[in-house]
Amino acid sequence: MDDQNKNLILATALSFVVILLWFVLFPPPDRTPADPDAPVAQESLTAPAPRAGPGTDDPAGTVDLATETGAETPRLAIETPRVSGSISLLGGRIDDLVLKDYRETIEPDSGTVHLLNPVGAPTPYYTLHGWAAGTGLAPAEVPGANTLWEIESGTTLTPGTPVTLVWDNGAGLIFRREIGIDADYMFSVRQSVENRGEATVSLAPYGIIARHGRPPDLKNFFILHEGVVGMLDGTLLEMGYKDLEKLDFNPREGAPAKVEQVGDRGWLGFTDHYWMTTLIPDPGTPFKAVTKFDPQRGIYQTETVQATLSLAPGATVSADSRLFAGAKEWATIRRYQNEENVDRFLDSIDWGWFFFLTKPIFAALHWLNQMIGNMGWAIIALTLLIKALVLPLAYKSYVSMAKMKELQPQMEKIKEIAGDDRQKLQQEMMALYKKEKVNPAAGCLPILLQIPIFFSLYKVIFVTLELRHAPWIGWIRDLSAPDPSSLLNLWGLLPWPAPEPGSILAMIFIGILPLCLGISMWLQQKLNPSPTDPTQKMIFAWMPWVFMFMLGSFASGLVLYWIANNMITFTQQYAIMRSHGHKPDVFGNIKSSFRRNKPAPEARPGKKK
Repeated sequence: MDDQNKNLILATALSFVVILLWFVLFPPPDRTPADPDAPVAQESLTAPAPRAGPGTDDPAGTVDLATETGAETPRLAIETPRVSGSISLLGGRIDDLVLKDYRETIEPDSGTVHLLNPVGAPTPYYTLHGWAAGTGLAPAEVPGANTLWEIESGTTLTPGTPVTLVWDNGAGLIFRREIGIDADYMFSVRQSVENRGEATVSLAPYGIIARHGRPPDLKNFFILHEGVVGMLDGTLLEMGYKDLEKLDFNPREGAPAKVEQVGDRGWLGFTDHYWMTTLIPDPGTPFKAVTKFDPQRGIYQTETVQATLSLAPGATVSADSRLFAGAKEWATIRRYQNEENVDRFLDSIDWGWFFFLTKPIFAALHWLNQMIGNMGWAIIALTLLIKALVLPLAYKSYVSMAKMKELQPQMEKIKEIAGDDRQKLQQEMMALYKKEKVNPAAGCLPILLQIPIFFSLYKVIFVTLELRHAPWIGWIRDLSAPDPSSLLNLWGLLPWPAPEPGSILAMIFIGILPLCLGISMWLQQKLNPSPTDPTQKMIFAWMPWVFMFMLGSFASGLVLYWIANNMITFTQQYAIMRSHGHKPDVFGNIKSSFRRNKPAPEARPGKKK
């Protein structure tokens, strides 16, 4: 095997080693269990506005979150083609939301995903809108989390029928909250207040998302962001739960908090792996973005507080905002961004450092999936597309390797002449390369390009919702999960179950896709004869099978991509080598790999010289 082919395969191996070391050193830890100390009794959260001072109109107050049970609290139903749930009239909280299109597992009888949960549930997670009291008002004179609203219009919230809640504070102010929802996951919230009193008052509209304890299914994997996400005047904000817990105490907020003033566009909320809940003030509306943590009760909060409004007697003021609560579907979020003016909403999906690759890669994968109707075949089609785009570079690389093979006799002659003179050898080699117009490093360029593409595709498959529970063929029912088949039961032929995913047995008794990956890597090696050096020969012989086991726990979609990539690369390299007069002896190289090396006659034990 010539030096360039050795370098090419070694570069491939090195890239895999880097990737595997990354995941070995930084594996995803076990899921964090639900916080046993999550509060179910009365809670108190600091108001989302700064403390009032003498001569100011800044609102202040306290939002009390009381215990509630579904049986005791009146509720208003939510029913759309994609979500169901209810709104608690106690506080007007949107705290019960089910995503109809998504199940917890791939099993048909699995429960649907429950996104929002009320206080009193094991993992309370809800949204709350209200008004913070300013000049001329006491905290009890504005609606809060314990305010019992009445239904003014509507019986069930649907895409075509909004509902209106009303509350009279008994002191001349009538508060209304009109809530609408579209056919997907976007709520609209219009808050208004009418002053029937005799004095001018001031108050500020706010929205809160509160989460009691960390999510029970928190991945805590460095490749995925979970926690606070927001876009504040064009700047992406990402804070994990550990970051929230490390916030400094903010006396104006009454808790550890981070406060940023937003000029005219932005949104703020919490993101999970596949789901998100986000407050979105109307574009052009200045607001204060607050991220907060209550260490005593383990409550994480995001808040958007709009500017204080002055309300004269006989006047009415209103404030509009939106709430996204649902699945992070690329097409849906893209529509909200492009058609409904939610600033850079696609960045709520964690595209990572290679966003300039992950975004177009996923856009192409999504388009191919729409055209083909199967995400597995779309991955194979994407592999073909990527290989076609890099074909000019790959062609030059393979041509350079072919020329290097043609120059092999001259290179061997130069080595004989130069002997141990390394400087002379290098000078003569460089002169030969220049004369023949050959770039010895060209063979590694496709590999260097494949590394960021591999990382980007891994990110896309791991992060995006569209790969979750996406089937391919037969036993591959979830391309975001490892191959569920196993050698232990002969890939389903024997009547006992496969090992649990992630276990040691699952890594040893691999599935069909990892086996195909090892075979495809081994076959790609056979385009060239084995190296003559015994150490190199042993490394190359074991390399495909080592990676076969190590990559067996990767997502099926990623393994499928790498198998397709190997086979397309094999075909391309074979065709280019044939076009330059060199016919690879694939079957001969395969046969030679099964032959045992016999020692030379003079080296056999017992032979006399």
